[in-house]
Amino acid sequence: MSAKLRVTVWNEFRHEQNNEKVRAVYPQGIHHAIGEGLGDAFEISYATLDEEEHGLTEEKLNGTDVLIWWGHKAHREVADVIVDRVHKRVREGMGLIVLHSGHFSKIFMKLMGTSCNLKWREADEKERLWVVSPGHPIVEGIGEYIELEQEEMYGEHFDIPQPDELIFTSWFEGGEVFRSGCTFHRGQGKIFYFRPGHETYPTYYNEQIRRVIRNAVSWAAPTTRPVPVYGNSKPLETIQGGK
Repeated sequence: MSAKLRVTVWNEFRHEQNNEKVRAVYPQGIHHAIGEGLGDAFEISYATLDEEEHGLTEEKLNGTDVLIWWGHKAHREVADVIVDRVHKRVREGMGLIVLHSGHFSKIFMKLMGTSCNLKWREADEKERLWVVSPGHPIVEGIGEYIELEQEEMYGEHFDIPQPDELIFTSWFEGGEVFRSGCTFHRGQGKIFYFRPGHETYPTYYNEQIRRVIRNAVSWAAPTTRPVPVYGNSKPLETIQGGK
């Protein structure tokens, strides 16, 4: 592993090219706004849907410690072979941070094993993300809550497995609540789902949101433990009367 964690920010990068309103908010793409928010502490690279192999070649993923994923309208265009490739790397220990509408990405659904469905509404409403696990490293430097003046509403029930840890619970101006920050472990990999980040709002310029993503990258970093060995195993001790 290099001195700095190697972070790849993946974005389908369609809205920014086809929607003037989104382009005005994220002229270089959502992925670059996320990457800029990470600062200089990490070795950052980018990948997008329309690159060959979606920018996620074997070499690229093998050189990635933590993958950040943003997708929305083109989930079905992600090739299954790439999903399987990312899934394998997560199981081997690569960290994965899934943002906003990435809840419907093939990779998140494959890792969760559920529909990942939810309620939603676009009404420019206030969101208040309450920290419900204040001792967790993902919320280091964050106060009791993060308030966003305008965001898309996601509401319960969120069809995911019971999270290993619940970090944020959101309240929306319209009355709904949502499990907005959830951690999971799959194999040796750590996963963090973080809800905010609708493409028409400048959420990824918010310093508190950026701080959470930075913290999450550090939390999701791979361990140095080797991948477990499976299959037939010789005994460590002499088995009396055994075969």
